[in-house]
Amino acid sequence: MQRSPSGAQWTISSGDQQAVVVEVGGGLRAYRAGDREILDGYAEADLCPGGAGQVLAPWPNRLRDGRYTFQGNAYQLPLSEPVSHTAIHGLVRWVSWRLVEQAPDAVTIELDLHAQPGYPWSLHLTNRYEISAEGITVTHEAVNLADTPAPFGLGAHPYLLPPGGSVDEALLGVPGRTRLLLDSRGLPIGAAKIADTEWDYATPKRIGDVHLDLAFGWVVPDEQGRSEVTLSAPSGETTRVWADENFRWWQIYSADTATGDRRRRSVAAEPMTCPPDALRSGRDLIVLEPGQSWRGQWGIGR
Repeated sequence: MQRSPSGAQWTISSGDQQAVVVEVGGGLRAYRAGDREILDGYAEADLCPGGAGQVLAPWPNRLRDGRYTFQGNAYQLPLSEPVSHTAIHGLVRWVSWRLVEQAPDAVTIELDLHAQPGYPWSLHLTNRYEISAEGITVTHEAVNLADTPAPFGLGAHPYLLPPGGSVDEALLGVPGRTRLLLDSRGLPIGAAKIADTEWDYATPKRIGDVHLDLAFGWVVPDEQGRSEVTLSAPSGETTRVWADENFRWWQIYSADTATGDRRRRSVAAEPMTCPPDALRSGRDLIVLEPGQSWRGQWGIGR
């Protein structure tokens, strides 16, 4: 019997919106509203490309050499991105999530991440995807099942199709005041303020031919404590990705290193609780005490 590389497919819908959540990686494979595809997803028969729609836990982005020290103990993780000699995007991207409950407009899935070499803590993780008139809301929960404190971070990896069809012509808005300075491996070596520089997207502006693969920090929240990235067509049609106060960083990637026809076809707007290399630096790293739970939300709307 043939089986999709992404496993079971759970479809939810409300009004003119429809989304597909997958078993493998527990991510969002597709999301459309009306006649517009919001996400640059992938077909059911395809292997997930470039992290599209995946959940990134227990750390997002890259970890230098896969090594870190936590509470006096040194750990080594597998180098999941050999070209940069890093461990990238956590440990749950290719594992199976279980269905907890499903309704026409919502689905909840869960995973027990077992202790393993390089990350010797057990976590219980839950993702809930729900569609409403405002768009799709994703709620993540994590519980430390271990008997010692666990370092933790989480991110998401949605690729947004430009509403006008062109990355170059799209207007990008990012609420960060700083950006990380990166070395040739995409790892942080410093930070810089971006006000009145070419990297300042506080007021949305045309992307043009700029290649983006940057982490933006010191985000500016709205009255609800949320931050929001926008991608707009010149006509004004807009896709919005928002995240609550638990997500203090945004990674923006214009897919210039993607392969085939996915190259520079979309823009990844990735909410992250911590920056790249956080298991090493400790910056904005969440430490879950034994039995402690964490909850964060983000979503996509028009």
